[in-house]
Amino acid sequence: MTWDFLDLADAPAEGPVAFRDDLSPQTLLAAYRHGLYPFPADTEEQKIVNEFAYGEVPALGEDPYAVAWCSPDPRPVIFVDRLRVQRSLRQQLRNKVEWTTTLNACFEQVVLHCRAGREPRWLTDRLVRGLVALHEAGHAHSVEVWEGDELVGGTFGVRIGGVFSADSQFTRRSGAAKVAVACLVRRVAESGGVAVDVQHDGDHAKLIGAVPVPRAEYLALLRDHGSAFGEMPTETLPARSLAA
Repeated sequence: MTWDFLDLADAPAEGPVAFRDDLSPQTLLAAYRHGLYPFPADTEEQKIVNEFAYGEVPALGEDPYAVAWCSPDPRPVIFVDRLRVQRSLRQQLRNKVEWTTTLNACFEQVVLHCRAGREPRWLTDRLVRGLVALHEAGHAHSVEVWEGDELVGGTFGVRIGGVFSADSQFTRRSGAAKVAVACLVRRVAESGGVAVDVQHDGDHAKLIGAVPVPRAEYLALLRDHGSAFGEMPTETLPARSLAA
């Protein structure tokens, strides 16, 4: 299903820009191509809040307020040629000889780690199933950080050509989430990509080089660089290579 009905030019800068209860892989992929990402309600109470708080926002479907769709303005984006790896993290990585990173080694496991213990639980079972289907179709990817055989961090998201939209990350060791995102940016760059959208602004995003990009500029990135690019490198890499 398409999103052609939604004009983002006049959409709110914060909060949902649309409601639509459809988390099929086809609708998810079309949404990311349109500059959107989903935020499902995890309770009936949240659906009621959505309806009363955002009644002016376009809503489609029999139960539209079950899934909010967001497109913030501005949007935090890491351009691949502006990635920053902090000196403290570089120093930490030089001592982490046992840390390695992989691509797509355990996508669903990374997604489930990202939702563990987090409220509201926007990574609902339905959304997880849709994301796993996108992964199986080659559109969604994960980066894992390992300490020996133990998964200690990771990130995942959806790739639209040369633009990657990173949905979430998790960490079990200090710095592991930053390593996952930095490694993702490197792999996107090596495939010919141009940018990684981290969706949510914050100190963590800024520390690794995210800058606020107006929505119109982000949509232009999708239009100009949304066609097929090369495959991201799949080999296991030493995490300390990011310290170079």
